[in-house]
Amino acid sequence: MTLPRRLRLALLACGGVAAAVALAVLVTLYLLLQPERFTAMLQAQARDAGLELSLASPAHPTLFPHPALELEGLTLNARGANTPILLAARGRLALPWRTLFGGPTAISQLEIDSPRVDLDALQSWLSALPARPASAPLQVPRIDTGVRIAQGSVVSGDRLLLDHVSLDAGSLMPGLPFLLDLSADTADDTPVRWQLSATPRMQGGALQLDDIALHLSHGSRLGLQLAGSARWHGAADASLQLHGALRDQAGGSYATSLTLTPAGQRSPLLLALKLDGAGNHVDLRLPPLALAHWWSRLGDAAQDPQLAVPPADGSIDIARLDLGGVHVEGLSVRAGDAVPASSAAAPPAAAKAAKPASPKKR
Repeated sequence: MTLPRRLRLALLACGGVAAAVALAVLVTLYLLLQPERFTAMLQAQARDAGLELSLASPAHPTLFPHPALELEGLTLNARGANTPILLAARGRLALPWRTLFGGPTAISQLEIDSPRVDLDALQSWLSALPARPASAPLQVPRIDTGVRIAQGSVVSGDRLLLDHVSLDAGSLMPGLPFLLDLSADTADDTPVRWQLSATPRMQGGALQLDDIALHLSHGSRLGLQLAGSARWHGAADASLQLHGALRDQAGGSYATSLTLTPAGQRSPLLLALKLDGAGNHVDLRLPPLALAHWWSRLGDAAQDPQLAVPPADGSIDIARLDLGGVHVEGLSVRAGDAVPASSAAAPPAAAKAAKPASPKKR
């Protein structure tokens, strides 16, 4: 069937008009969004944090389902470092409509596809950051941009730690609930999930986290739910109260509590862990700073290779426990003040018995 000549001309004219409108929209979109200003803003923010951000190709704008900038080939390095902290195939900056119509430069959400995070490179960058001045006032860190990550991975050098990482985090603002949902598979393909909600605010010169709700799960068997609040006034002046339950499908439920006591003139920052269930009881007090120092020395080949006892005070009594393929049965441990007096007195007695006899007089 042959269309009339006038109809063909009309269709061609409509097609030309549509193509011209589409081209005008794309040009207008590019001019309004100005991808280079967002790229420059991200790179400037990275530089302020001692990082270098690079893209494999210039950002390009899209309009549907909402205004956004597409990023290809993201690489994030610590300044002067060779190992990237983050590599990602694609990224997307979701923008509010007001930005499209001449509003302030703002990003409503950052979406990253298939990122690879190197934990060693991240720790190196964090350790190189300058210490926070003691006189600097505390404030709630403000993050206007929500973050969404899909199909990510976390590695330590060449060793895979987490795979199929999915993260969804809202914006972080004082007085508003902050939500974080993270799921992943461990190196042995066990699914894990972390869910956190809390409301940050400043109160009496301290950073306060109210209405904390924390849920952790490991596979289909283990689940931990805690709720409470936290407070940080700077340095080791921190406190935490979390209470809830650890549920094990095979071993039942355990009442669980975590309490962080701020450091005093004669006492260090102290974390108390309590776990009570059928036949299993844990009551430990751990100094987090000393424990972190012990852990760092444990992995340092230059230090004494002898395995030192971790700094702890309290008791562990496990009748039977299975966690992540580890089977524990009939374990009883005492440390610090929980060591029985008879055991504490044994070494001096042994030393006395080993004392050489006095020489006889002639």
